[in-house]
Amino acid sequence: MKTILVTGATSGIGKATAELLASQGNRIIICGRRSAVLEEEQKRLSAFTEVFFFTLRFDVRNLEEVEQAFGTLPEEWRTIDVLINNAGNAHGLDPLSAGKTEDWDSMIDGNVKGLLYVSKMVIPGMKERNSGHIVNISSVAARQTYANGVVYCATKKAVDVISDGMRLELTEFGIRVTNIQPGAVETDFSLVRFKGDQERAATVYAGYEALKAEDIADSIAYCVNAPKHVCISDMTIYPSAQAEPRTIYRK
Repeated sequence: MKTILVTGATSGIGKATAELLASQGNRIIICGRRSAVLEEEQKRLSAFTEVFFFTLRFDVRNLEEVEQAFGTLPEEWRTIDVLINNAGNAHGLDPLSAGKTEDWDSMIDGNVKGLLYVSKMVIPGMKERNSGHIVNISSVAARQTYANGVVYCATKKAVDVISDGMRLELTEFGIRVTNIQPGAVETDFSLVRFKGDQERAATVYAGYEALKAEDIADSIAYCVNAPKHVCISDMTIYPSAQAEPRTIYRK
């Protein structure tokens, strides 16, 4: 049994991952921004498994909140074996010349700085124990920049680079680092990107079968459950209809 911390665990990939890893007998720390949603998710998860859960409420973009939240962890929850850096966001689909700086800040703060803030809280303990596993959720957007999504692509490229750097710095301490690059996954991702415009968000997944959050959760579980001498360094996952980040074949 491992103690696993999942950021962004109240929806999408994070939620599916927390559920799957809990069903496999692990202890899960579910993290999110809203207390009511966290409590509801904890109750729901507890209904189908005997595994214990702990909730941490913080916004990964706020260093003070991150530090305060980790300071509330009881002693028996502080040995984190696996960190899954899933929290992140995409906002807008505008060219740079028309981009909103608040959207840029949100993506940079959430996708890059937030990942760093949380990792900084967990890595020292892993180094002391000479053991651990960090899974970072990047995107195929890191592989190929596309027009009108430049800042988002840049943040996910940063996740790739940070993952490489973590592996260079942490392998000697017995810490594995895995970088996951999902393609098109049908979650609330596009709904957030388009500021709640359901009609526009639905067009992203029209005419083909996109990946599901559970597909990415399966991949994360495979990496986490690999033998200790095995490190899945990078994994790219497309739906069958997607050939590369910008090319999807629709019916």
